[in-house]
Amino acid sequence: MTNMANRLLLELKKRLGGKVVIVGIGNVLRGDDGAGPELIEQLKNSKLSTLKSKLSLIDVGEVPENYLGKITEHKPDTVMLVDAVDFGGSPGSVRIIEQDVLKEEGFSTHNASIKLIMKYLSTKTKSIAFLLGIQPAKNFQTGKTLSEPVKQAIRQIEKFLIRCMN
Repeated sequence: MTNMANRLLLELKKRLGGKVVIVGIGNVLRGDDGAGPELIEQLKNSKLSTLKSKLSLIDVGEVPENYLGKITEHKPDTVMLVDAVDFGGSPGSVRIIEQDVLKEEGFSTHNASIKLIMKYLSTKTKSIAFLLGIQPAKNFQTGKTLSEPVKQAIRQIEKFLIRCMN
């Protein structure tokens, strides 16, 4: 495991405490934009599916703002949003992105600002909310599938989450 992967694993272990809600954001019909929902699908079929008392998995598609009530109903301690994010990294790289780094608007392909959603969830639930960004290979055309680097990143995140949550 690389140093960067080790740092990410340690950071996730520190953050993923108490009741955790993982929220997948994106459109599965638009290539790498579907990274968030694909991770949720993989996690639902993994060993994590047995942790229902402390883990909730929600695929919100392109409209996370429509699921705020559902997310808050879980009374989470931690909310991890997962989305394809162009942060200038190499395709498939993964980064934890804090609220204060995000712009109020124009950040993603989704209608509502991710920063505003994170602020709302943190305030409403008193939870820690952060974004786990996956660098896309910039294939967002309709009908495309996930790029290989993004598929590998999803597999790595799944393994990390299994290690962190078990």
